[in-house]
Amino acid sequence: MNPVLLQSALDPVLVPLYWFLTVWSEVMFFLADATGLELLQYQFMHRAILVGLCIGVMAPLIGTFLVHRQLALIGDALAHTAFAGVAIGLFLNGVLNFGVSPYLSAVVVAIIAALLIELISEATDAYNDVSMAIVLSTGFALGTVLISINAGGLAVGINQYLFGNLSTVSAENAAILLVLFAIIVGTVALTRNQLLYVTFDETAAAVSGLSVTWYNRIMVMLTALVVVGAMQIMGVILVAAMLVVPVAAAAQVSRSFNESLLVSVVLAELAVILGIAASYYGDATAGGVIVLVAVAIYVVTVVVGKMQSRMGSDDTPEIGSIDAAETRSNSD
Repeated sequence: MNPVLLQSALDPVLVPLYWFLTVWSEVMFFLADATGLELLQYQFMHRAILVGLCIGVMAPLIGTFLVHRQLALIGDALAHTAFAGVAIGLFLNGVLNFGVSPYLSAVVVAIIAALLIELISEATDAYNDVSMAIVLSTGFALGTVLISINAGGLAVGINQYLFGNLSTVSAENAAILLVLFAIIVGTVALTRNQLLYVTFDETAAAVSGLSVTWYNRIMVMLTALVVVGAMQIMGVILVAAMLVVPVAAAAQVSRSFNESLLVSVVLAELAVILGIAASYYGDATAGGVIVLVAVAIYVVTVVVGKMQSRMGSDDTPEIGSIDAAETRSNSD
């Protein structure tokens, strides 16, 4: 079975990933026959589940670094600029008849916005939250202006990006997401030690000869890729939640950075799987349901963390004490 037809200029490059999507669908069809689950009988759900599983790894992988660096809100800023990128793509297609994927235009604009946040902070000595607010406001304003220019056509197309939609995860977008997944995971694997050093002791990292500016830019660019990758299911409005909520939940029951990272991925995957299933059977927006499940998991971990403390077991540290322990281990 070949559910994928070549339809765009990117398709020749993405052919190997289309083959993988075909194999993935065959596996899902097998599981559907074995379990009788209705949601596994549709190819659009196969793609949505695969994209969701990738998001469940990417978001907490980057979010763990962001939360420990007190940059939790950068995901929200980049999500709003990604909205502008989508609007640009839709505008070019609808008004100027360009064949531009809104998904790719969102990637480009989000990366530019991520670099602008860093450049504004460096050039003006402004706090990160100031530069994030400026970029967020500019991106959202640009998006709304472009939509208003051609309100009829763009307003309809933009909704799926604002709120997310399982049924609109195309084969091309799923393949691009797999590319982003490989870039994000590969980059973190190659630069993990440096990112850890910069995260927990930026001054010492600079003294040791690391280019703190360079690694800061790597981190914000990876964040931009995560935001755009998660946007098609989570929607622009809720995408930042997956960078923060699973990480915050993991911090309640974890004792080290590595443990926090692993637990946050597990919790994110649980939220994605339960959220997609609940949204399908409940006919609800996937992004909203996934976030609600993630928040419910966070509440449970808070209760579990308090119970651990009262039982007299090893104290479950908050984010700050994880930071302190990790800093000491880096300096040893």
